[in-house]
Amino acid sequence: MLNRRQFAAAAAFAATPFPGSLLAQGPVLTKPARIVVGFPPGGSADLMARALAQQLGGYAPSVIVENKPGAGGRIALEALKNAEPDGSTLVVTPSSMVALYPHVYKKLSYDPLRDFTPVAMMASFPFVLVVGPLVPAQVKTAAEFLAWCRDNPRLAAYASPGNGSTPHFAGVALSRASQVELTHVAYKGGAPAMNDVLGGQIAANMAVISNALPLLQTGKLRALAVTGPARSAALPDVPTLMEAGWRDVQVTEWFGVFLPARAPAEVVQRLNAAVRDAIKTKAVQEVLAKASFDAAAPASPAEFGRMLKAEVDRWGGIVKASGFTPED
Repeated sequence: MLNRRQFAAAAAFAATPFPGSLLAQGPVLTKPARIVVGFPPGGSADLMARALAQQLGGYAPSVIVENKPGAGGRIALEALKNAEPDGSTLVVTPSSMVALYPHVYKKLSYDPLRDFTPVAMMASFPFVLVVGPLVPAQVKTAAEFLAWCRDNPRLAAYASPGNGSTPHFAGVALSRASQVELTHVAYKGGAPAMNDVLGGQIAANMAVISNALPLLQTGKLRALAVTGPARSAALPDVPTLMEAGWRDVQVTEWFGVFLPARAPAEVVQRLNAAVRDAIKTKAVQEVLAKASFDAAAPASPAEFGRMLKAEVDRWGGIVKASGFTPED
């Protein structure tokens, strides 16, 4: 959930030449490396990791992807915490596992600010507020939807893929900013949430753009606003919630690369450079485009660490203000 200042700082770093000596040296590792992913094969995190692995020949002699699904991505991060900090084990993870989870789980087995070394951000994406047939066709903007919700409080509900998820709190942020009470309905995944919006059982959904796009193109759903700081290239005609008047409602998910705590500084810098180079390749760009993700502006490990700290702090305020009770 990066703000404009943080994006500007990252962009400024992108213009700074990276030390050529780091890029000219041979592979930093002499043994194979593994990218641990907390989700099954075929998902967006897995695809991102596999695209990155193919571009890390200058970092390690070989790189494999190891899927450790379960517990909402937490198993992979537990594995990273317990791995040797020599650079041979890294994680590609969505930001919610490291920025939001500390506030939604009482017994989280890792501390993202203490147990991991931030290396680089790969990509980011906003969510899109979509409505289905339960909402009258004349409702075409976020403001009109919220006005309809105010007039129809029993129908003023939105779906998310789970309690404590990023889309859950995106809706909370919008509800607070607009002062319109929106009922959150948690589903077990994005597909059943979308199905109930399509079926008219619930009014709206905070959806991943790539999942909603085919339904938007056929007119089965209507997009009212995106949650990022700028419009999405996949939905250029859909305004942001900021444009609609709610400047404090900025919610983005991002994918980051992490090493264990105490990873050697040179390893961190070399991997940062390798990730930056990988993001520029056609293969990775194609994966990002297919998922409707935006390539991250390059940032140093230190800058990425400061962004992470800001994200953890900001989510803490949102979760606390929502009255959400952390889960075990």
